[in-house]
Amino acid sequence: MATVPVFDINKNKVSDLEISDDLFNTDVKEYLIHQMVRYQRASWRQGTAKTKTRSEVSGGGKKPYRQKGTGNARQGTIRAPHFVGGGSVFGPKPRDYQFKLNRKVKKAALRCALSARFKEDRMTVLSAIELEKISTKMFAEVLKRFDIDNVLVVIEEANPLVELSARNLPAVKVLRAEGVNVYDLMKHRHLVLTQGAVSQLEGALQI
Repeated sequence: MATVPVFDINKNKVSDLEISDDLFNTDVKEYLIHQMVRYQRASWRQGTAKTKTRSEVSGGGKKPYRQKGTGNARQGTIRAPHFVGGGSVFGPKPRDYQFKLNRKVKKAALRCALSARFKEDRMTVLSAIELEKISTKMFAEVLKRFDIDNVLVVIEEANPLVELSARNLPAVKVLRAEGVNVYDLMKHRHLVLTQGAVSQLEGALQI
């Protein structure tokens, strides 16, 4: 098992932590990460674009003019597609962009994303993140001590002081352990985990 140092928020080393090789030191399979990112982004697409066909456009119930004798081409309604204000022929319809991905693939992709951050030396483990009050400045100072800015912070449980202190910082996101996902791991260059979050992830994603 690999070992990582555990720091407090003042960047003082407090202990060493053994982490699971299956979770943080596995082979990084980029195609699994790619599939999972596609899956997440597809699930966010609303697919609500829609145009009206000739049967859905209002008006046009009356024949615009008589069939013969006018010199014009015969017409049955002014809501046909070739008229201004007419219906659309092959316009978009509401659709669902989601596709199926097996649970094992989702877990494997998450393990690969976590391993990628560990192998790139962009993962930091903290004993805990404790703030006296809600303060963006205080949280920014913690990150500055570790010389990181674009970062995903994972905590083990709800912590309003941390979550509210970080929300105004650009390129910083705080998630609870159960909400960790491949897209956010890949979007942020650095990963900060609390020791409790590491334990939760190992329990949930262990092979």
